[in-house]
Amino acid sequence: MLQNYEPLEPWTGRAIVLVGLMGAGKSTVGRRLAQRLDLPFADADTEIEAAAGMTINDIFDRFGEPYFRDGERRVIARLIDGTPKVIATGGGAFINDETRALILDQALSVWLDAKPDVLADRVRRRDHRPLLRGRDPEEALSELAVKRNPFYAMAQIRVESVVAPHDATVNAILKAIGR
Repeated sequence: MLQNYEPLEPWTGRAIVLVGLMGAGKSTVGRRLAQRLDLPFADADTEIEAAAGMTINDIFDRFGEPYFRDGERRVIARLIDGTPKVIATGGGAFINDETRALILDQALSVWLDAKPDVLADRVRRRDHRPLLRGRDPEEALSELAVKRNPFYAMAQIRVESVVAPHDATVNAILKAIGR
C-alpha cells in the first residue's frame, strides 16, 4: 500500500493536501487523518459550495467547468493559510497549474492512487459527480486516470487506496510522513 517506505517528506506542520481521482477516499480518509493528527479538516468541495451558495453540479451546469476550477483555485489558496490542517481537494484541483504550484510550495501533497475499477465501485453508490453523468463510471475514470495520473504523480507522497478499511490508508499516510 505505501509506496514511499522512508518518510520522504517528514511532516513539519504544513497543511496536508490530499489529491487524486474522485472516489479515492480524499474526504473520508482526510477526516480520519485529521482526527488522528488532532488537526482541523477542510473539504475544498464543501467550501466551494458554501462560497458559491450552490452545489458543484449547479456550478458546472450554470457556469461550466472553467468557472468552477477558478473558484476552486481561490478556495484552496484561502485554505492553505500557513496553519496545520488536512485538506481534501476535488479530483481536478491538482491538474490546474496554479493550484498545483501552490500546493507543492505551501503544503504537503499526498496522492491517494486507486485503480479505476476500485473507484468505479465506490462512485456508483452516489450519483452527484458532474464528470460521470450519463457515462459508464469505470470507462470515464479510466480516461480521467490516463489524463490526470501524470499530474498526481507530482505529489510529494503516493499512497495506494485499495479495497480495505479507510484506516489502512490513514496508517499508510502517517507512516509516509513519519508519524
